[in-house]
Amino acid sequence: MSSAITGWEHPDPLRADDGLNCHHDGQGGKKARQAGSSSSSQPTYSVLDVPPWYLCILLGIQHFLTALGGLVAVPLILAKDLCLQHDPLTQSYLISTIFFVSGLCTLLQVFLGVRLPILQGGTFAFVAPSLAMLSLPAWKCPEWTFNASLVNTSSPEFTEEWQKRIRELQGAIMVASCVQMLVGFSGLIGFLMRFIGPLTIAPTISLVALPLFDSAGSNAGVHWGIAAVTIFLIVLFSQYLKNVAVPVPVCGGKKCHTSKFYLFQVFPVLLALCLSWLLCFVLTVTNALPTAPTAYGHLARTDTKGNVLSQAPWFRFPYPGQWGLPTISLAGVFGIIAGVISSMVESVGDYYACARLVGAPPPPRHAVNRGIGIEGLGCLLAGAWGTGNGTTSYSENVGALGITRVGSRMVMVAAGCLLLAMGVFGKIGAAFATIPTPVIGGMFLVMFGVITAVGISNLQYVDMNSSRNLFIFGFSIYCGLAIPSWVNNNAEKLQTGILQLDQVIQVLLTTGMFVGGFLGFFLDNTIPVHLHSRNKAWKDPPFDGGARMVLVEDCSLPQRELRERPCDGTLDGPGREGSLEERGLLVWNQMQEDSEETAKALEVYRLPCGIGTKVCTSSCTQYLPFWPRLGAGSRERGRNLLARLFQDPSGARGKGASETKL
Repeated sequence: MSSAITGWEHPDPLRADDGLNCHHDGQGGKKARQAGSSSSSQPTYSVLDVPPWYLCILLGIQHFLTALGGLVAVPLILAKDLCLQHDPLTQSYLISTIFFVSGLCTLLQVFLGVRLPILQGGTFAFVAPSLAMLSLPAWKCPEWTFNASLVNTSSPEFTEEWQKRIRELQGAIMVASCVQMLVGFSGLIGFLMRFIGPLTIAPTISLVALPLFDSAGSNAGVHWGIAAVTIFLIVLFSQYLKNVAVPVPVCGGKKCHTSKFYLFQVFPVLLALCLSWLLCFVLTVTNALPTAPTAYGHLARTDTKGNVLSQAPWFRFPYPGQWGLPTISLAGVFGIIAGVISSMVESVGDYYACARLVGAPPPPRHAVNRGIGIEGLGCLLAGAWGTGNGTTSYSENVGALGITRVGSRMVMVAAGCLLLAMGVFGKIGAAFATIPTPVIGGMFLVMFGVITAVGISNLQYVDMNSSRNLFIFGFSIYCGLAIPSWVNNNAEKLQTGILQLDQVIQVLLTTGMFVGGFLGFFLDNTIPVHLHSRNKAWKDPPFDGGARMVLVEDCSLPQRELRERPCDGTLDGPGREGSLEERGLLVWNQMQEDSEETAKALEVYRLPCGIGTKVCTSSCTQYLPFWPRLGAGSRERGRNLLARLFQDPSGARGKGASETKL
């Protein structure tokens, strides 16, 4: 998972009413409209279009820059626990490697995966279990590695110290990625999504970032003034100036003119990072920052890592096993699997959001299965190459699709090729490894805050006036913070006498996203819901095999609302726990449902080179969960599932209607 600092809205590229809006009229009837129905909201280039080559390159560079913050952040977070805080050259190698693998995985996803223009990159979902594993007594860094004067980065002893840790991460990621491939290619992801709702996702994603407050605070605390400037600039560009257009000269043919470009909305993190970096350089040149290594603010100087650029090679080709043969421990595998589950659920949501923004039909089941399976393959490659992390779909790049209104696959191919090139060009990774520590800390404070908010935003599907839902979310979040803190301070009290079991327990219980996500999952699927409703207003015609539905007035909400309920007064029918509507699963599950296969869906999501449609069309392949279905395009009956569920034939909005953004 990555943070989405880039804004999602501005006047033209992405309208405020983009998306599917549900309306409740005065009589309680639901109305909806699809914003894509107007021509103004259609993408300039759809997923199947091929823009001019120069536009592909420019927009590919934009996608690279949009993902830059998340790509660089992951290796920098892991550096301290890998004993690399005083070895910026090796940090630059890790940055170059994650660039290279992200480009490779992006190309695999576009050509063989879900086939939507989604960029792949490092995931924060793997950071928490990785740090938990590296905090085990066997993997804690020796004290001498924290003292820069005692570290000789070229010595075999130091090299072995950090390489054995990253090899342990590699092995755990590679084994956990096999689980993700199994879930994807076997079609299990659809089954799992029936039980995983917003009350599971919200604490899981929020607890990806919340435990990292210590890392962000420590980096920012090196010089709070520089960190505050970085935070101020990011907030200024991404929130206050996001709708300010900058005139850009454009020359076409024989005439030149100016065009408006929303610079601050597209590149807020990059601009803030560069300006803060420049400020540190000026303060270094003028000696305004202390020169003594032990003085407060010394690490804000740009010359503390200045030799990295001269030491880094111009070209360095990352390769599998570059740090040695991976090792495997049971504790690390179980911890990374918790991150895999969180990453998979987020990616499914990204697929549906991306399809809507690029004008494609919702991805059918085989495309989602294939996308998750290819992401598992990407994690396997990331482990083999030694990034210290996995790969996942980048949400902020999905947002960039809405801003640019260019959803062509070829643009993402250009971005993937650019990432490959940046991974081979060694000086690029070295340049990012020299970012002053307080600048990184300021960036972390904003990014981790946004990730936390993204997790909480999943509660928009849930009735938060329900005491049941408030309890589940609050209890899960609090335990996800309290239990890992206690286990870290009292690890000796959980000794079972079996070393491997002790390590598994410690890694899982010190991973906040696992604790909170598991509690949210268990409680949401077991705690029943009581019906707070009265006055059955009227009955609808028989629905779903004769089970009549009624509209009831829900008095548990501050503003009374009419809702559909079974007329027998039960919530979801006999034998089912909880209210799907109250738990947020009614809308949530509908969003995960398969789209009907139309001719366009078959064209968008089929495999390249006619695989599955012209070649390899054996009847046996039709039983593969990730294989395109033959003959589906002739039915012409599929439409956007959400639009079909709530579509109003007139398309009109009820007078005084209240609106809920999905």
